[in-house]
Amino acid sequence: MKVVNKSFELPDGRVISIETGKLAKQADGSVVVRMGNTMLLATVVANEEAREGVDFLPMSVDYQEKFAAAGKIPGGFLKREGRLSDYEILISRLVDRACRPMFPDDYHCETQIFISMISADENSLPDQLAALAASAALAVSDIPFNGPISEVRVVKHGDEYVVNPTPAVIEESSLNLIVAATIDNITMVEGEMDESSEEDILEALQVAHDAIKTQCQVQIELSEEVGSTKKREYAGDKEDAELKAKMMDELFDKFYEVALKQINNKDLRKKAFSEVKDAYLESLPEDDDTLDMDLIGRYLKSIEKKACRDLVLNTGGRLDGRALNEIRPIWGEVDYLPSAHGSAVFTRGETQSLTSVTLGTKLDEQMIDSAMRKGYNKFILHYNFPGFSTGEVRPNRGPGRREVGHGNLAYRALVGMLPEDNPYTIRVVSDILESNGSSSMATVCAGSLAMMDSGLKVKAPVSGIAMGMISDPETGKYAILSDILGDEDHLGDMDFKVTGTAKGITACQMDIKIDGLSYDVLKEALLQAKEGRAHILGEMNKVISEPREDYKAHAPRSVIVEIEKDMIGALIGPGGKVVQEIQKESGATVVIEETEKCGVVNVFATDGDSMDDALGRIRAIIAIPEVDTVYDGIVKSITPFGAFVEFMKGKEGLLHISEITWERLETMDGVMEEGEEIKVKLVEVDKKSGKYRLSRKVLLPKPEGYKAPQGGGGRRRPPRN
Repeated sequence: MKVVNKSFELPDGRVISIETGKLAKQADGSVVVRMGNTMLLATVVANEEAREGVDFLPMSVDYQEKFAAAGKIPGGFLKREGRLSDYEILISRLVDRACRPMFPDDYHCETQIFISMISADENSLPDQLAALAASAALAVSDIPFNGPISEVRVVKHGDEYVVNPTPAVIEESSLNLIVAATIDNITMVEGEMDESSEEDILEALQVAHDAIKTQCQVQIELSEEVGSTKKREYAGDKEDAELKAKMMDELFDKFYEVALKQINNKDLRKKAFSEVKDAYLESLPEDDDTLDMDLIGRYLKSIEKKACRDLVLNTGGRLDGRALNEIRPIWGEVDYLPSAHGSAVFTRGETQSLTSVTLGTKLDEQMIDSAMRKGYNKFILHYNFPGFSTGEVRPNRGPGRREVGHGNLAYRALVGMLPEDNPYTIRVVSDILESNGSSSMATVCAGSLAMMDSGLKVKAPVSGIAMGMISDPETGKYAILSDILGDEDHLGDMDFKVTGTAKGITACQMDIKIDGLSYDVLKEALLQAKEGRAHILGEMNKVISEPREDYKAHAPRSVIVEIEKDMIGALIGPGGKVVQEIQKESGATVVIEETEKCGVVNVFATDGDSMDDALGRIRAIIAIPEVDTVYDGIVKSITPFGAFVEFMKGKEGLLHISEITWERLETMDGVMEEGEEIKVKLVEVDKKSGKYRLSRKVLLPKPEGYKAPQGGGGRRRPPRN
C-alpha cells in the first residue's frame, strides 16, 4: 500500500492531517491523524464471517492513551498501562455511538476499532480527533460502512463559536459540545453548558456540522486515492419476503390491537404482546422442518415494533396511555438515609433512584494521573445499575461502560451548580432501584435534591428529562415524546436527554438513528423538553426547593482561611509542629496549600467547638499585631529590665520595667511570675527590627498628683547610700 497523506485547515488556520499506508499495514484499515503534536493511530479489523446465531453488531471500540506519548512513566507497581480509565472509556463511547449506527443493519461480523494516542500535545486535545481517526481507518478499509463520519468539539467563547479549541479556551467557554455527523446529518451530540439557551445549542450544532462536512469530504478523497471505495461482500441476514408479507397480514392487526389498549404496566403490556406471539407459534405445524424459527422470531419483533410506532403516529397516543408531552407521576423524599450527609429518593413512573451525598475533606480528593491530565477532582458522581432494577438476574461485576457514561452525564449536569467557594470533596452516589425509562435523568433529579438536603449551597436545582421521537420518512409524520419509556427508547428514532435549571440547559446527550432530522424538528424537541424540565422541576420543588440553611449535625464543617504567603511557615512550624499541635488539641483537620497569590488554609471539623478552637489558634498565629490594641498576655520570662510577654500566639514583646506601673520600680524581684496572665497594650512596633514594645501601666489609673520621673528611660539605678 502506498503512503497517502491528506490535510485540511480548521477555521482558525490550524492543520489536521490524515496519513495511511505507513503504520499497522496488516490491519484492515489504519491511519494516523495529527493536529499539532497530538497523533492518534487508529486501526480497524473485522472478521470475514459472522458467528452463527448473532443478530447484532459485535463491535468493540477502545481508546487508550500511551504515557510515553506525553513523556511520562505510568505510576503504580507495574509501571505499564492498565485497564482503561473512565476518561478513556468515555472517549471510546463517543466513538462507538458515532460509528455504530453507520454500519449496515444486517452486518454482524465481529469488528474491533482501536485508537491509541501515540503523541500528546496539551493544546490539541485527542478526544476531538478520535472519531475522525476511527472513521478514516474504516474509510481506507474494505469493511462495509455507510460513512464517513467525523466528530468535533465546539464551544461558545464569548460571542464566538470555536471548533476544536485549546484547553484554555474551553476553560473560559459557556458551552462545550462534542458533535458527530455525516456529511448530510448530525448523528450524536453530548456536552455541558452554563445554563445556555436552546438557540445557543442549535447555533453551535450548525457551526460544528459545517466543520464536519469538510472532514468527511477529505475522507472521501482519501478513500478514492487509496482505492478502498469497494467494500467486501458479506452474507447479511436471511430474508423471505413471502413469509414476511404473510406474517404481516396475519399478525399486524393483532399487535396493533394490543398497542391500542395502552396498558400502563410494563409487565402486563409485555405479557399481552407475548400472548399474540405464543398463539402464532403454537399454530405452526410441529413437524415442518422447513420453518426458520430465527427468521420468524425476527419478523415477530419487527411487526410488533411497527404496530407500536404506528399507534403513536396515527393516534398521537402512547403505549401507556399518556399524551405525547405528558410526564409520568413523580414523587420524592429527602433525608431518607439518617446517617448520610444528604440523601434523596426520586421516583418517576417506574424509574427510581436512591442517591446519597457524602462531604469529605481535601484529603478525600480523587487523584487523577493519566497521560494527558494530572491533578485532583473534588466532585465525584457514581451511578450504579444492579440487575434487580429491571427484574433481571445478573451478577454484579462492577460498573460497565454504560454506568460510566450515565454517571458522566449526570456529573456534567450538576457540577456547574456547585458553589464557587466549595471547600468540600463531594461524592454523589446514585443507586438505581427501578428502571423503565431514563435512569440517568432520575440520577440528575435525585442528585440535585440530595445536594440541597446536605446543605450545599448549590446555585440552583437541576432537573432532567429523556425525549424520544418516532417518524415516518415516507409520510413525513413525526411525534416527539416526553419522558420516554424503555420500550419507546427501542422503538424511536432519537434519544435526547436534556438537563437544566429554570434559567437554562446544563447538559445534553443526543443519539439520532435516522437521516435528515431538520433543525426545526430539533428545535421543537428542545422546546418540548424545556416544558418537561420545568414540570419536573416544579415537582422537585415541592420536596425541597433550596439548600438547607445548615449542614447535618454529623456532617463535617469546613472553613477556608486565606493568609499571606510569609505566614505559611509560621502556621506549619518547624517539622509541622505547630499545625500538628492545632489538629491534636482541637480535633480538626487542617490542610495548608500555597497558591500563586496567597496561602489557603482548609479547616474541617465534625463539630462547632472543634472548628472554633482550631480557627482561634490559626487566627492567633496569622493575625497582624495592631498598635494601641489591648491583648491578654502571658509572662514568658523575666529579666532585670522587664518581662517578655506573649501577647499573641507566637508573638512576644518587651514589657519594660518602666511600663509595668506608674510607680517607680527599682527591681523586678517579686513584681511578676512566669506564666502570670496580664493585660497589655501594644504601644510601638520598631520599624527596623520589628520588635514589639508593650505597656501595662497605660491600662491602670494614673495616681493623683503623679509626676513623671526625671531622666530618660532604661533601668533605674538603686539609690545611693
